[in-house]
Amino acid sequence: MPRQAGILNSALDAVGHTPLVRLDRIAKDAGLKCNLLGKVEYMSSGGSVKDRIAKRMVEAAEAEGKLIPGKSVVIEPTSGNTGIGLAMACAIKGYSVIITMPEKMSMEKEAALRALGAEVVRTPNEAAWDSPESHLGVAQRLRDSIPYGIILDQYRNVNNPLAHEFTTGPEIIEDVTDTPSTPSRPSSGKVDVFVAGAGTGGTVTGISRALKKQHNPKCIVIGVDPKGSVLAYPDTLNDKADDGIPYVVEGIGYDFIPDVLSRGPETVDHWIKTSDAEAYAAVRLLMKKEGLLVGGSSGSSLGGTLAWFKTEAGKKVADTEGLNVVVLLPDGVRNYIGKEWFLDLSLKGEPSPLLHQIKDILCPGIASPKL
Repeated sequence: MPRQAGILNSALDAVGHTPLVRLDRIAKDAGLKCNLLGKVEYMSSGGSVKDRIAKRMVEAAEAEGKLIPGKSVVIEPTSGNTGIGLAMACAIKGYSVIITMPEKMSMEKEAALRALGAEVVRTPNEAAWDSPESHLGVAQRLRDSIPYGIILDQYRNVNNPLAHEFTTGPEIIEDVTDTPSTPSRPSSGKVDVFVAGAGTGGTVTGISRALKKQHNPKCIVIGVDPKGSVLAYPDTLNDKADDGIPYVVEGIGYDFIPDVLSRGPETVDHWIKTSDAEAYAAVRLLMKKEGLLVGGSSGSSLGGTLAWFKTEAGKKVADTEGLNVVVLLPDGVRNYIGKEWFLDLSLKGEPSPLLHQIKDILCPGIASPKL
């Protein structure tokens, strides 16, 4: 749906409608002839792609009579962003919220959740998904004990992929088809490749359906899964040597297959496994080259894209002018400001030539001034 003009009724009217941005500087450095485009989801009102499913799940539950004003308590197991989207929606609509979230997720996410009025319960990172101590198990125990408690359940809720099939996918299609091909910026006029990381899998599933069914049946869809997760297909891609290894990137990957994820070739043509190191190197590129303050899972998406370009199929796309490759960038750096990976990236990098010039001007003759 087009973004509402004029004064918005609430922050929910500013969910989605995010820009598609050219990543020309990264593309040039990588020697790409195709168009590399980023769908920048941190510009949604709640700060991530998960705003979309939170809004749709709440509104669908209201329409179905599952949420009772003044009584319902929304309880959701999440890695954080879905919780923030739900807390935002429920703050506006007047529902109480409890979020269960693994310890590894950032303190910034917890702070944002509490600021929006949610209660937060942390769970052990090592708890298996089907353990009573996991974020899923704890949410179920709370739901069973709290009057009017309800789990909207992003892992099984059909409104998760539907939100992307009906909003994110069509937005991407509209932006690509509405941008004319010119001699200086040739375009095929369609989305030729789409890349996204998978957590619940609703994003890649829903957008793939929109692209393949409504737009371009030949669109190549790439799913990105961190090493240590089991979402990639076929299962042989999930190296047993990596099975269960901890990864720092938040919001993607799981130790079980969510119901809303359609991971087979009818939906996802290829899967790429990525490491934390690849993700954070790509985050640096997005920040330093494109000025986009994205989170770690955005780096996973870009890192997976650059890795796919090195495959036989990827090289053909990379070398073809006018083909449009869209990379989903799920959230911003707001939720990770205090994480070690971001502080290392931002504060401990190699000094620039400009820093040496500043030292020479302000601290002449001092070998190692503190600036």
